[in-house]
Amino acid sequence: MIEKILTTERIYSGRVVNLEISEVELPDGKHQKREIIRHSGASAVVALDDDNRLLLVRQYRVAAAKIMLEIPAGLLNPLEDPMTAAIREFQEETGYKPTNIQPLGGFHPAPGYTTEFIHLFFATDLVESHLPGDEDEFIEVERLTFDEAMNLINTGEITDAKTIIALLLVAQRLGSP
Repeated sequence: MIEKILTTERIYSGRVVNLEISEVELPDGKHQKREIIRHSGASAVVALDDDNRLLLVRQYRVAAAKIMLEIPAGLLNPLEDPMTAAIREFQEETGYKPTNIQPLGGFHPAPGYTTEFIHLFFATDLVESHLPGDEDEFIEVERLTFDEAMNLINTGEITDAKTIIALLLVAQRLGSP
């Protein structure tokens, strides 16, 4: 079932992704081309404040052509530890730093064409701590109860995969139905 990479050509290098075309040999000996988006990965955080409210962020996503409600997240810097990235991104996007953060696992959003892996974390015990955000991000923080957020998933307002997966993992961890 393994596909052997024969050649790879980088056809685009960007700030967030690189695009490569690889020729592979299939298990039956035939050759095929694969388009692969190389991505450094990301970290994302589900956080509960002292009132048991989730801190979510609203921001416009050009690719989806809409304002989306998501858990705070961001790209890993080169060689950056995923938990360090999670804490940094959470501070940049919400103005709070978690003093208790635990890994939830992670997932490949689209393994058919990208190397991206998103590391998920669960955070509590938040303290106010601002870091400057990215100058190209315009974000609004929104606090919701867990039930409100799950309802927004059920009604289709929250469609972001990392947010849905992470909230379901936290619900399972906390023993919610």
